[in-house]
Amino acid sequence: MPPNKSIKIFINYFLGPLLAVWLGFSIYRQIVQQPHLEASWIAVKRSFSSSRVLLFAGAVLLVVANWGIEARKWQLSVRNIHPVSFGKAFKAVLSGVSFAVSTPNRMGEYLGRMLFLPDGFRLRSISVTLVGSIGQLLITLYAGFAALMVLKNALTATPYYSKVLYQFALFGVGASAFFLTLFYFETGALGRLLNKWLSKTRYRYLIESLEAFSNRLLLQLLLLSALRYAVFVLQYLLLFRFFGVQVGLWEGTHALGMQFLTMAVIPSIALAEVGLRGEISLTLLGLFSTNSLGIGLTTVSIWFLNLVIPAVAGTGLILSVRFFNKQNEKD
Repeated sequence: MPPNKSIKIFINYFLGPLLAVWLGFSIYRQIVQQPHLEASWIAVKRSFSSSRVLLFAGAVLLVVANWGIEARKWQLSVRNIHPVSFGKAFKAVLSGVSFAVSTPNRMGEYLGRMLFLPDGFRLRSISVTLVGSIGQLLITLYAGFAALMVLKNALTATPYYSKVLYQFALFGVGASAFFLTLFYFETGALGRLLNKWLSKTRYRYLIESLEAFSNRLLLQLLLLSALRYAVFVLQYLLLFRFFGVQVGLWEGTHALGMQFLTMAVIPSIALAEVGLRGEISLTLLGLFSTNSLGIGLTTVSIWFLNLVIPAVAGTGLILSVRFFNKQNEKD
């Protein structure tokens, strides 16, 4: 068995479940230690039979907005390779999610999207898809930097952040955001430079499409990334209200900024991701709310709505694409 395959099996079938169990147990311990836990459970049950259920319904509807925005980003990114309709882009994005759940840091997302492009265009889509991902990361870095600035006193008062570590984090995130912004808006120039370097190699076609990225297109992708980030935040805030987590809009938004930043820089496995999100949420939102149950339920709900359901839908789409291709081969 090849070493890489052995490592993948170890991560997916041993390390992933082990981390999921450990993190799940850690979250369970924090929830059961919550004061007035029984009252919180009763409040959650009542929410499902009251007008507050509209908050949950709103979070569900935002799942479509979330992946719809990502689909539009991908549609814009690949249009100079092979134009696709918004409907096909949406299907491609959902298919990417189904691949993402079985790979570290969702790297398999690119593979699922490729299936919806014709042969000869699939590998070319990797570099342009990466540009859209960088745009999303930039928004996460900007929001994370703002959160570090706003939550300075709250963070340095915890055992997790000393003043030295805080300054290091602030400088690191700020510098990363600055240099990545420069890199991002020079994508076209970088493409032309790489094209010259690789002009005599067979890999040139993989990066040719980068030259077509104008500053206008890059700004469009960045604005769509910011809109998608706002959808993430709104989903959390709606579910916080639904599950009775009393946190202010200002504190909640910046605590989420810290959470998204942390998740972006820590390697994760999809199976253990819900536990990791839960730990980070309880740590950061716990600075402003003692409702561990509500925070935990919000985290699980977001993970299920934004990842599990789209992954299941994407799996069905992949199977339909394979069936369609086989039928074409028979015909």
